[in-house]
Amino acid sequence: MAGGLGTRFWPISRKALPKQFLKISDSDASLLRLAYDRMKEVVAEDHIIVVSLREYHDIVKAQLPELREENLLLEVYNRNTAPCICYAAKHLIKKDPQAVMVACPADHWIEKGAGFADTIRLALDYAAENRELITLGIKPTRADANFGYIQVSGGSKAIKSHQPVKVKTFTEKPSREIAQAFLKSGEFLWNSGIFIWQASLILEELDKYAPEITAVWKESDDLDKIYADSARVSIDYAVMEKTSIASVIPAHFKWADMGNWEALYDNLSVRDANGNATNSEGKHLFKDDSNNMVFCLDKHKLMAIKGLDNFLVVDTPDVLLICPRDENKVNDFISELAMPEFEEYR
Repeated sequence: MAGGLGTRFWPISRKALPKQFLKISDSDASLLRLAYDRMKEVVAEDHIIVVSLREYHDIVKAQLPELREENLLLEVYNRNTAPCICYAAKHLIKKDPQAVMVACPADHWIEKGAGFADTIRLALDYAAENRELITLGIKPTRADANFGYIQVSGGSKAIKSHQPVKVKTFTEKPSREIAQAFLKSGEFLWNSGIFIWQASLILEELDKYAPEITAVWKESDDLDKIYADSARVSIDYAVMEKTSIASVIPAHFKWADMGNWEALYDNLSVRDANGNATNSEGKHLFKDDSNNMVFCLDKHKLMAIKGLDNFLVVDTPDVLLICPRDENKVNDFISELAMPEFEEYR
């Protein structure tokens, strides 16, 4: 799934080139390229389908030149993950009514190694034999209100396993206070946003819990009309919070949803003793600074900063962002871009 707009990663992520097409981790490859290469370890390349927006066709093809044209599904509008997954499932069923699918966001960072591939293979084998909606769960390291939380049957003991466990409750993006309670209980996993299920089964569950998504596909074959009439909703809200057949596999590989600057701060390897993190490969001078996130598109530019504590500093050719490193303050600040005078910078 590579059709997101990445607005929370402004100013490096713009509508013309959102984060999934950028090299924002420590790798020299884009997040999309990394996601594609991970899936090559699990399935044959001709079984990998990329879903993105029409306007990103050329970008996807430039970054994945080996991707077959028929394996690139292009949405008309961004309608979140439920319509995206519905589109992909319907495409797969036409090829194979027994298809089992993996839905993976393109904007994740996952450690290299066999852990991811082994877990996906386990999930595929299980999903092929069981009428269950499988997600991968990650042991939380902080009370992050941007993630979905999965309470597992069996509590903390079950979390230590590597086998599918029945989902007890599924909560998408709780308040920070509730997230803190979840973390303290030890009974919850983060929802990774990676799903594995029979394509026919997820369509049945969409029909049951989100008929407004599937109805438009039954009424028309015109993709423009389908997307114009489609609801904008995540698969989490549409199905996962409501279904009675959800299971989770506790994953034991390192994972990060590169959804915001805080996620990148946690995963940058260049960090000094005072907690200042940067992507810079060249020289940088931090004096009387602590816990700052400093990002520059020109990795070889000297970044010299003095006297800042817990700030976000982002330097691009046309925008310089300096803001307290508080996610709510960053999001509120970025929302000001909706004003007409800033349209060229979106």
